[in-house]
Amino acid sequence: MAHLPGELSRIGARRAVVFCGRTLAQAAPGLATIEASLGSLYAGVFAGVVEQTPLATVEAGVDALREMKADAVIALGGGSAVVTARAATILYGEGETAHELCTVFTPGRPPVSPKLLKPKLPQLVVPSTPTTAYAKSGAAISLPAEGRRLSLFDPKARAHAVFLEPELFRATPHQLVVDASLDAFAQAIQGLESDRREPLADALLLHGLRLIRRSLSGVTNPTPVNSRGDLMLAAQLIGEGTDYAGAGAASALGHAIGARFGVGNGSVKAVVLPHTLRFNAPITGGRLLEAADVLGLKSDANTDVPEAISRACRDFSDSLGVPSRLRDLRIPHDALPQIADDVANDWFFTQNPRPMPHAELMTLLEAAW
Repeated sequence: MAHLPGELSRIGARRAVVFCGRTLAQAAPGLATIEASLGSLYAGVFAGVVEQTPLATVEAGVDALREMKADAVIALGGGSAVVTARAATILYGEGETAHELCTVFTPGRPPVSPKLLKPKLPQLVVPSTPTTAYAKSGAAISLPAEGRRLSLFDPKARAHAVFLEPELFRATPHQLVVDASLDAFAQAIQGLESDRREPLADALLLHGLRLIRRSLSGVTNPTPVNSRGDLMLAAQLIGEGTDYAGAGAASALGHAIGARFGVGNGSVKAVVLPHTLRFNAPITGGRLLEAADVLGLKSDANTDVPEAISRACRDFSDSLGVPSRLRDLRIPHDALPQIADDVANDWFFTQNPRPMPHAELMTLLEAAW
């Protein structure tokens, strides 16, 4: 955090507003550490960040940026802090509502994101969990009353700089680290399944996958701080890699279930990833050979690689004490049809390597429940 003032001065910022949740607003290290570091560059804090980035919270964040006359934004915390800060910055910069700026999903057509051309405040991120959000340029805003999300996409809202603070890693609860890491792990696998693969993305995804497996295999609670540093790096690599390769149905399911039931994305993806791997297997088997090697699997011409990876993913999640069924995450069975409808309006669902009709999606959800 000692380098924050210099970077703000370099970009000409004089009034930085910090976005964080209530916990980090009161924790040490946390908001007080940043405030002390920034001195006169600290314009104030929006401490209203909550999980799943609800629209009302984002709109309150826009008001805070306006009232404090912000010229830079610092996101302190996990994925929700990063996404809330980014979404508020996009709405603030464009001067329009989330419904006017969001990606439009029309059945049978590719999603369309409007071009958001107005300048945006620079984003600086001080992450507390290994979330891929700090490598991204999109933002998903939840509509709690409707159980769905609005998606915003603006490359100008990508993080200007990311500051990794070991003391902050150490203070983060172990389960939050595990959930974020499993989210990144699932994204890496999906990126390697993609038909949009290219060598640089492969390198990013494979090394991110390697770091997560190495850092979490056989660990106890709490995760060692040096391992948490590697997990932070893995999230950055995977976030960048999936910008090229995309994700898939497991990510879409994580988003849909998380928005409607407030469950961590990583926990949901850990449940559904083995099922989406099996569904995609008819067209993705040959794409997963490198992932099998990273996961320590021995394969030959007779190996069913997607099935072997499905089992390896489940074993990895089991070793971390993550539930293996949606019912264990308290997802009610009668919600499955609604979840299937929600998934159809997720950007990543359109990137799944094998088209998944509604009936097939329901079959997958039943198997995961």
